[in-house]
Amino acid sequence: MACNDQMNSCVKLLLLLVVLCAARAVADRTKTLDFDVKPGGVVQAFSAKLKKYKCTFTYACQGGTNEQWQMSVGLSDDDQMFSCSVWRPQGKSYLFFTQFKAEIKGAKIEYAAAYSQMAVGGQRDVALKEEEYIVSESSVTHREGKFHSELSKLTVIGRTRHDEL
Repeated sequence: MACNDQMNSCVKLLLLLVVLCAARAVADRTKTLDFDVKPGGVVQAFSAKLKKYKCTFTYACQGGTNEQWQMSVGLSDDDQMFSCSVWRPQGKSYLFFTQFKAEIKGAKIEYAAAYSQMAVGGQRDVALKEEEYIVSESSVTHREGKFHSELSKLTVIGRTRHDEL
């Protein structure tokens, strides 16, 4: 009986180690950080880095008080895709953005989207019109004269390396 109890303890310990290793592997591939978006018209920036990849959100906005936002960066299991999302968890931002830019380092953008409203509490995502922002190989930026100053979420996905033939 003592041998069985000892065996059960070893199995439980082994399972715990497997779960902890899996959790660490996920943690090494994603990171989510809280930050305050501060009005006042001054250009501000917030960055997150994961391994050798980096995402920077630069903005200026007016009105109201600080809003809590989040930035999440992630790396695919094969290390070929790097993602960066910046959003206001409460949904719609009430700040008046005069400019924004999301820039990634170490990857070439393959997909980008910007939203004036996020899906929260029965609401749905409301995408900015494509004419409101510009996507390049490394950044997503507001388009001067076309951007309507509403921003609640940005998503960028980039390829980290080219496939060899």
